[in-house]
Amino acid sequence: MLKQASPSYIRKSMYGPDPRKRAAELAGIGALEIRDLFPEVPEEIYREGADLSIIRNATDAALENVNMDKIGPDDSVNILSSQYGFQLMGGDAYAEMIRTIHDAVRARTGCENIRLRVATGFRIREPDEIIRHYKLDEFFQGKARGVRALDRGVPIETDIGTLYGSARVYDADWIIHAHHGELRELDMHRMINRAVKPFAMSYARMETRGVAHINFGPRSSNLIARVIFESEFVQSKFTFGCFLLTSPEGIIGVEAGNDLDRLDRKLMTAAFKSYGKIRELLSEITECIAVMDATGEPRYMVGGGTTFGNLTEAELDLFDLDIIPVSLGYGLYERPPGPRVSSVNPAIKALVLNHMWLGVPQMELPTHIPTIVVGRDLAEILDGDPMNREFMSRVVTAENLDTAMEFAYGIAKTDKVFVFDGSFGAMTVSESLADFLLDRAPEVRRRVDDVLMPKWLRQRGLDMEQLSDDRPD
Repeated sequence: MLKQASPSYIRKSMYGPDPRKRAAELAGIGALEIRDLFPEVPEEIYREGADLSIIRNATDAALENVNMDKIGPDDSVNILSSQYGFQLMGGDAYAEMIRTIHDAVRARTGCENIRLRVATGFRIREPDEIIRHYKLDEFFQGKARGVRALDRGVPIETDIGTLYGSARVYDADWIIHAHHGELRELDMHRMINRAVKPFAMSYARMETRGVAHINFGPRSSNLIARVIFESEFVQSKFTFGCFLLTSPEGIIGVEAGNDLDRLDRKLMTAAFKSYGKIRELLSEITECIAVMDATGEPRYMVGGGTTFGNLTEAELDLFDLDIIPVSLGYGLYERPPGPRVSSVNPAIKALVLNHMWLGVPQMELPTHIPTIVVGRDLAEILDGDPMNREFMSRVVTAENLDTAMEFAYGIAKTDKVFVFDGSFGAMTVSESLADFLLDRAPEVRRRVDDVLMPKWLRQRGLDMEQLSDDRPD
């Protein structure tokens, strides 16, 4: 028997309706603990609802060896954050890490002019929602501001020409890169330059985001973030980075440093240890119904500590650099060479949208998967989404979740269900899918430990001994 599932808190937003029945309440749905599958997955120090002092203490410890000598008492500092950090486990851990960075910088440097920048890609009012919800404007004494990709830009001269950052990101003497290391967008970064990726996304103007997403695609988009970060302009302002590290169990630690290459190596090895076996296990699934029931858009919605985007691309080993994936930018419009035919994993036989946010292009979902939208309130919001004008013409609407699931079972011809409800520490699944995953886990463990992990590391100039060392290389 599965344990009772614990879905994550859904933050109130204009981009999605108030949630009604959660998928965790459905008959036959429960929690399959990650440790029942892979006990060796790195343990969490924090999971949603725990004491936030754990995050504060971990952040303080991570900052102890960070050099802040550049920052003077009369200087200005921007702490840079991104929207998705506030979608992890209710967002409280990320907000607490940011507040702790603020306090540490003020205490050690005497600087009082410390501002917050909350960056977003497409949902232009989301930063304001975040700032209000976590009372960040009060904490930062009126100096918390949103950053949008359509805001005024600032030219950044790079080794490949002029690119554009968001001016509000760089309107201080110094910047602090406060980010998070959960596994998402693996098709784009492949755990290469992951630590600097926000410099081409969260902190960039739309034109430069487009260069990374569309012009370069999944093999070389990492270059854009790298050349921006290494530019004379950005280096003249950069001080240090601070990251929440995650595994499917929850927050496993906080890492900080002045050298982002060292942090990037830490993110890489942490991702292999934390997500390598889970991703490979997802590739074993040949049929399932996916249910969206958490904060944010489907691609980044978490289930069992792993994003839906990892299931939509599970049939490809995206840690393997020999594989050229179809990404949700380049690959939807210009098919790259390689084994991929569809931009969505064909094992997903039906998709139920119980709760989600609009505002991000995602037409690849209803054009490849039979999709059911739950409730007329969500249907009305999606019908007005300028990013997905034809979305509702490709789906059906159910009055409630139970009706939607009944319809999905009939279409999909399977009772295997995977719910993406923001949970860490356990997957919210049906009993049949739980049994299947438990059966396949031992073989997946053997395959990853003996074959795949050595290959992933070798491709990046690492070995198994370095993987077992938790210190950044």
